[in-house]
Amino acid sequence: MDENQIAEQVVEAAFRVHRELGPGLLENAYAHCLAFEIAELGLNCRMQVALPLKYRSVYLDAGYRLDLWVERKLIVEVKAVEALHPIHSAQLITYLKLTDNRLGLLINFNEKLLKNGIRRIANGMPD
Repeated sequence: MDENQIAEQVVEAAFRVHRELGPGLLENAYAHCLAFEIAELGLNCRMQVALPLKYRSVYLDAGYRLDLWVERKLIVEVKAVEALHPIHSAQLITYLKLTDNRLGLLINFNEKLLKNGIRRIANGMPD
């Protein structure tokens, strides 16, 4: 399955979580529920994956953590904020570069309509 097919399934899973919980919870609650839904689909989903930074041929733990890494092809950053800002996209773009992944989803569950809180970042650029 390619990253676009995985992303479609993850978005559907996010809609299920949002329908069940609605806005207003902490990011961690949404991340755990989304990881559960993704696992129910039979996809490998790792949470809070440490992502070292390579500096001068040395890998350093600079505190980067992927919220969800699905099939090692799709990065999902879960947010529960008033509004998405450019810094949130920049964070995901950095993670894509550090993992050599091509596609990421930024999902803000703190929206009345979840579709307004989903951003795709492909090849380091917002779609």
